Amino acid sequence: MSAMDFIIGGLAGAGATIFTNPMDVVKTRLQLQGELRSRKEQPRQYRGLFHGLYVIAKADGVLALQKGLTPAVVFGFCMNSVRLGTYHAAEVQGWTQSNGSVNVQKAAFWAGASGFMSGLVANPMSVVKTRLQAAAHPSVAVGRQHMYTGTIDALMKIYKTEGFRGFFAGVHASCLRLAIGSSAQLTTFSILKEQLIANGFCQNSPALLACVASLACGILCVLLETPLDVVSTRIFNQGTSSKGDLMYKGVFDCLKKILKTEGVYGLYKGFGPLYLRIAPHTTLSLVIWDMLNITFEKKR
Repeated sequence: MSAMDFIIGGLAGAGATIFTNPMDVVKTRLQLQGELRSRKEQPRQYRGLFHGLYVIAKADGVLALQKGLTPAVVFGFCMNSVRLGTYHAAEVQGWTQSNGSVNVQKAAFWAGASGFMSGLVANPMSVVKTRLQAAAHPSVAVGRQHMYTGTIDALMKIYKTEGFRGFFAGVHASCLRLAIGSSAQLTTFSILKEQLIANGFCQNSPALLACVASLACGILCVLLETPLDVVSTRIFNQGTSSKGDLMYKGVFDCLKKILKTEGVYGLYKGFGPLYLRIAPHTTLSLVIWDMLNITFEKKR
């Protein structure tokens, strides 16, 4: 295990984030829209992915589609440096294999464990990112609006008003989401690459191999992650209160309230933009990760 394993993972995640952040902004707004209201009562400032992109650009300017980019890039680096770095180290040590082939149980364990740890490390940036992305012009505002001028201002105000624990709002949902998502994503990625090579596909094209294997990971990740992603967004954005009048007391309370008021539909809000963020993000980050690892291995 070397520091380069973690740096490569971080660079892969940060690089992919630059391209997928606009989808994350729309996803956040859709997940906060109509919070704890029945489907019939919900306002529709954003009617979907493309309408969301148009409305945000019109109300707040085109640059608003990159709101929260700084914490998003830092989040992408921190989260993926731990997640991809730990998993790659486990692969190199042979901890994800049995008899020279990928072992599903072992790979799933290390992928899940690396995802869980990455959630702990990256949670503060995820809180800041979500709140900056949710801030909007009053005509299209959804959810609680936090008035921050930027990342540093957000960090200072969160610490001042909520203390250190404010940086770890929603950490349980975040860690669980990343553990499940990473387990599905990285295990599927490893198995598909192995199977493609075994069947004679993409043997002379590592980039195409990583691309094909990563495309299949996105669908599974979004199906498993979306409910917990909605919960994370809601808890990140609600802040804390000394009066105990918060909407959600925790992960299960949030899940219960969403199901009761918004139904299953509420748990899959933002599915479209989340898929269009995760699918290319998965592809970009895993291809970059694979290529950087191959390049680094050749230079050793």
